[in-house]
Amino acid sequence: MVANFSAGGAAINQITSSVGADVVVYDVGVAADVSGVPGVVQAKVANGTANMALGPAMTREECSEAVLVGVRAAQEAAEKGYTLLGLGEMGIGNSTAAAALTAAFTGEDPRSVVGPGTGLADEGVARKAEVVARALAVNSVAQEDPLGVLASVGGLEIAALAGVVIGGARAGVVVVSDGYIAGAATLAALAMCPAAREYVLASHLSAEPGHTVLLSHLEMQPVLTLDMRLGEGSGAALAMAGIDAACAVMSGMATFEEAGVSQAQEPV
Repeated sequence: MVANFSAGGAAINQITSSVGADVVVYDVGVAADVSGVPGVVQAKVANGTANMALGPAMTREECSEAVLVGVRAAQEAAEKGYTLLGLGEMGIGNSTAAAALTAAFTGEDPRSVVGPGTGLADEGVARKAEVVARALAVNSVAQEDPLGVLASVGGLEIAALAGVVIGGARAGVVVVSDGYIAGAATLAALAMCPAAREYVLASHLSAEPGHTVLLSHLEMQPVLTLDMRLGEGSGAALAMAGIDAACAVMSGMATFEEAGVSQAQEPV
C-alpha cells in the first residue's frame, strides 16, 4: 500500500490530483522495510506498535518522537509555502486504537465508540469493544496525562498526525482533519495543546460511530457528511475543495453595493 501511494495508484492520489493538492508519505511505524520505496520520507520510530491489550502501545519516548515527526512535517510544509494541510493515514487495526483514544479522552463506554472498521460483523465489533475495554483497564490511562494516553492506546501514525496538528498551529497553518483515525489524533493533539483548536477543521463525518462522539466532544462541525470510511486523507482532500471555494467567495465576491444590486425597501 505504501508503494501504491508512492506510485500514485491509491484513491487519495486521484482525489488530491482533482483538487490540486499534493501527497507526502511519511513512514513513521510501518512494520516492514519500505526504505526502498521512492518518495517516502523516512521517519520510522519503530516497526509497528506493541499490543495495547497487554501494555502500552508505545513507550513515552517513542510516542514523543512520533509526535515530533509530525511537528517537523508541518513546519517543513509551511516553509515550502503550503497554507492548508490535510491529515491522512494508512494503518492496520487503527480504528481500534482510535476507539480506545476516544473512550479514554471522552469517558464514553467502549461499546459506543467501536464500529465495524473495514467490515467486521456484529460478533467482531463486540470482540473489538472488549479489546478496547481491556486496553484501557490494563494501561490505567488518565485524561490528565494526554501524552501518556496517546502512548498507551494510540499508534505511531496517530501520534505523528497529532504532531501535525500542533506543528500546523505553531506555524499558523490551518489543518484539515480526516475521519475517525485522524480525528483521534486531533483529539489527542488538542488535549496536549488546547490552543491549536483555532487551527483545525473537521473535514467530514465518518461512518464509524465513534467519530460522531469524538466531534461532539470537540464541538466541531464537519464540512461534509458523505458516509465515508476510506481514510487515507480522502475526506480532508475533498473538504479542501470546499474550503478553497469558501475562501474565494469571501475574498472575491462583490457586495450588493459594489455590484449595484438593489436592496429591498423597508415598509413605510
